[in-house]
Amino acid sequence: MTAPRVRLGDLSVGFVHSLADAVRSFDQDPTPLLEQYGLDAATLGEAGARLSIARYMRLGHSAIQLTGVPWLGLRMGQLSRISQAGLAGVTAAQAPTVREAARTLIRFEALYGANYRGQSSFHEDASGAWLRFYSISPYNDYNRFVVDSILGSWLQQLSTLAGTELRAQKIEIEFEAPIYSAQYAHLSEHPVSFAAGANQLRLSQHSLGLRNPDHCPSTWRHLLALCEQELEHRTRTRSLRERITQLLGPLLNGGREPDLEEVAARLKLPTWTLRRKLADEGTRFRAILNDTRRDLAMTYIRDTELAFGEIAYLLGFSSAEAFQRAFKRWNGETPGEFRRSQRHTA
Repeated sequence: MTAPRVRLGDLSVGFVHSLADAVRSFDQDPTPLLEQYGLDAATLGEAGARLSIARYMRLGHSAIQLTGVPWLGLRMGQLSRISQAGLAGVTAAQAPTVREAARTLIRFEALYGANYRGQSSFHEDASGAWLRFYSISPYNDYNRFVVDSILGSWLQQLSTLAGTELRAQKIEIEFEAPIYSAQYAHLSEHPVSFAAGANQLRLSQHSLGLRNPDHCPSTWRHLLALCEQELEHRTRTRSLRERITQLLGPLLNGGREPDLEEVAARLKLPTWTLRRKLADEGTRFRAILNDTRRDLAMTYIRDTELAFGEIAYLLGFSSAEAFQRAFKRWNGETPGEFRRSQRHTA
């Protein structure tokens, strides 16, 4: 049985528009850069077109080099529009309140962006709510802008919906304070907490309760139903193997590998039932784990600048040496040889 190709994830090309607008805001023409990445006007206008996460990170890094602006992700957030999140964004734009708009953007995130590392979440309590973007550590010049753009766009889009500027009560970010840390000042009432345990922003109950003057109840319910149908369709058409592959990403982190029992619990299946269902599909859990690690390793080596020790950590290996031995067993060459051959081909 041929394993499906595993990618880091993908997202709607709608995000490219705010990146292009950010580049233009610094008096640079983004067109040659976008065309270099195969993103011409026809592709950007194609229904349902997606861009791989790895390619998006490289595009963002190239845009930062072009403009010389390391905080380009924050500028993207300022210029983002809720419609760039596709059907989920259009639906959120009809929500009755900021709270429901935020819930909608996060609940239907898979419709405009999917990353094997996890998914965003919404956590409300008596005094407010955290909007949390999943971890994409370790951080480097390629992926810090992703966190900046997401947190910034949430605030910008919800502000547009409410018709007033929203500021977070608090913002927490996983990576260390960058050289441009002063650029976050306008986003939050308090200084941003860097080197934190999560990427998240907090909104007060007052902000969450702000009404959307463009809300139309019947249109809102109709769009919600369409989002639910699309999300259910995406879930239903995935094989058990694909569902397990998606689960493995967040479980692999940190020098440990998940086992069959842990995955079965996540799927709400008895271990023996999961083992039997996989046998019916002609595979085993260990084969899926190895295929997932192999394909993700190849993607990381080819499409990022991560050190092999960092890749080993992301894939749940106890050491860089263990990862390198496994990679040579899978591919017949070392990670270094594979990276050099890929760069030569490129």
